[in-house]
Amino acid sequence: MKSFGTWILIIAIGATAYVLGAKAGRSRYREVVHAAKTFWNDPTVAKARTRAVKSAKKATATASKNAEKARKRAVKKIQKAL
Repeated sequence: MKSFGTWILIIAIGATAYVLGAKAGRSRYREVVHAAKTFWNDPTVAKARTRAVKSAKKATATASKNAEKARKRAVKKIQKAL
């Protein structure tokens, strides 16, 4: 029975800590959310996001072209081998 009482005590302490932490943590959470939104909506960050998307699209197109060239070379080698 001692083990059961220990588990009940641990659960009670955990529940209390959760409730108190949730109440105290809510204002900090709001601060973090506000800071994240402010950062995300900053014009410099928006410009950097736009450049990153353009760069990623360009890299994707280049990789796609290179993959297609490699595929064509591989097909030619296989056809020569047959």
